[in-house]
Amino acid sequence: MIRKIALAGNPNSGKTTLFNALTGANQSVGNWPGVTVEKKEGVLRGNKEVRIIDLPGIYSLSPYSPEERVARNYLRDEAPDAIINIIDGSNLERNLYLTTQLAELSIPVVAAINMIDVVKKRGESIDCAKLSKKLGLPVVEISALKGTGIDTLIKEACAAAEEKTAPVSKRIFQGSVEKALAEVEMAFADTLPADRIRWYSIKLFEGDPEVLDELKDNTRGIERAAAVRERCEAEYDDDAESIITSERYAYITTLIKESHKKQSGPRLTMTDKIDAIVTNRVLALPIFAAVIFAVYYISVTTVGAFVTDWTNDVLFGEIIPPAVEGFLAALNVAGWLQSLILDGIIAGVGAVLGFVPQMLVLFALLAVLEYSGYMARVAFILDRIFRRFGLSGKSFIPMIVATGCGVPGIMASRTIENEHDRRMTIMTATFMPCGAKLPIIALIAGAFFNGTWWVAPSAYFVGIGSIIISGLILKKTALFAGESAPFVMELPDYHMPSLFNVISSMWERGWSFIKKAGTVILLSTIFVWFTSSFGYADGHIVMVEDLSDGFLASIGRSIAWIFAPLGWGTWQSAVAAFTGLVAKENVVGTFGILFGFAEVSEEGEEIWRQLAAHYTPLAAYSFMVFNLLCAPCFAAMGAIKREMNSAKWTCIAIGYQTGFAYAMAFIVYQLGLVAEGRSVTVWSIIAAALLLFGIYLLVRPAKKNYSIDGKVRPASAN
Repeated sequence: MIRKIALAGNPNSGKTTLFNALTGANQSVGNWPGVTVEKKEGVLRGNKEVRIIDLPGIYSLSPYSPEERVARNYLRDEAPDAIINIIDGSNLERNLYLTTQLAELSIPVVAAINMIDVVKKRGESIDCAKLSKKLGLPVVEISALKGTGIDTLIKEACAAAEEKTAPVSKRIFQGSVEKALAEVEMAFADTLPADRIRWYSIKLFEGDPEVLDELKDNTRGIERAAAVRERCEAEYDDDAESIITSERYAYITTLIKESHKKQSGPRLTMTDKIDAIVTNRVLALPIFAAVIFAVYYISVTTVGAFVTDWTNDVLFGEIIPPAVEGFLAALNVAGWLQSLILDGIIAGVGAVLGFVPQMLVLFALLAVLEYSGYMARVAFILDRIFRRFGLSGKSFIPMIVATGCGVPGIMASRTIENEHDRRMTIMTATFMPCGAKLPIIALIAGAFFNGTWWVAPSAYFVGIGSIIISGLILKKTALFAGESAPFVMELPDYHMPSLFNVISSMWERGWSFIKKAGTVILLSTIFVWFTSSFGYADGHIVMVEDLSDGFLASIGRSIAWIFAPLGWGTWQSAVAAFTGLVAKENVVGTFGILFGFAEVSEEGEEIWRQLAAHYTPLAAYSFMVFNLLCAPCFAAMGAIKREMNSAKWTCIAIGYQTGFAYAMAFIVYQLGLVAEGRSVTVWSIIAAALLLFGIYLLVRPAKKNYSIDGKVRPASAN
């Protein structure tokens, strides 16, 4: 019989690490039915009868975000056989808040005190036996990172699931509150199941809107609960939800006093010592800049570049094309089919896959930063800055996720409660260079700047700079005015990431990219090859010898004039930018076909030399800026549509991204020409005027706050 065990815990409690340790590679990732929140399931190692469900990280069962709603609905409606509640032992008080709520669901719960090694290093101890007795459920010490205690934990969880031993119901609140809850229970005694009445009575007392709507048919009960709530609120001079919160923490305080022994006197941990430096008001930003520079320098300029150069020049230059060409010639394959395979598939897909080594190195380094705990500090550091520019530090989380892929980055914006901040984050998250844009960055850095160290990191800071500028501009418009949402986030202790987690994260992101190369990019390169290799002649469709005579060239020339002021008004560039809307990797794949990346000159010169002959470095940098900032790929546009849930807001988002990208690339190129000593032209005057207008938008006073339907809202509304 299949048993389902759910993992529930606060963000940064080590839940993902435990999930990976329990399931290994036996995982599947999708979305919860009806919502775009990620769903992870896995089969327990060594026992196919046990399935592990990794719920989104939550702080409580009072839903304020889609993640919390998904977790609560699953636990309440699906009723797994058992719950493993992962608790960060170094932050016991905050984590036990969720534990007290889980214990009220009448589902078997096993508490896993994680990071116990960190607790012991601090000279502290947790008496799990006392804590277990007080909570009425099993408590196990573990270290998910080091793998200690996990076998004991899963045995306890499986036993609890088998025996269906739900936590012992405990009355944890003070007399007046318990009396009020008893009255609510009496009012719904005939309506609710006995094993869930405790949980429902608390939610009714709190005035939980979803529970009130669910039980609205019991009018008398709802009225009785409202009267009890009003009486208690008057007695405590506080709202009902705050009363329950205070009561829970009062109970947790007694638990900790009896079971948690701390070292007497102040003691700085290693995390405290590191944070004194990396979160310092003066040093934090320079350190962050240095870290990002190091990440891109290693992945694009040094280690990643060495492997990518070999992949492009040797594997897809000297080995695969000649071998495939010889094989096709031996089979006497038709010329058009040889061209499709060599000039279309190998040249296009090969040009993209050549950058996979750089991407894998980048993803591995980002995983190290995430699992070590540094990225949580970056969100904390940037909150101070983002708040000044109209965004919450929470906005940085989707932006970090977007460095892997824009789609989950956009989806991650759902954790932001403030609607204005969430929409602004959706509009700007894809400014960050995602994995699909890394080939464009590497191509420009290699072909036009000879791999110069500053090009790749500058792309990252162009993204952050654009987000900050956009935050300042948009927050002062009528649609986005108002206060930013408060930023609350747990900062986990620093620890050395496990090799398994780093490799798993790297491979998960990298494999997603490779699969796209085998599907979307493959189809796109075939389309590019066909439209560039065939054209009209004498009223017939024929294969052309010169790509400039093909259908694609005609399409490109019809729109190339739009990009001429940006410095790259050629049909090849226009087509590459257009195909990038399908998937950003297509930009490189398109160049691979149009400039013959699959070929290597007799002298063995760099294959990028052919591309470099068509553009100046300044025009190439302008091209990179535009493609980094313009409307994202179709998949990300679809994510924007789902998250905005509005055609108007989707058009506003895509229109703003494209317009902003054009303006930035235009200013970079035209004013760059003046900086190089070129004569002032009408275009450079327009660019200067556009720059001044942008500065005005940055410094002008904020507007009143309007909704999309034109209704005025208070400027301080959240």
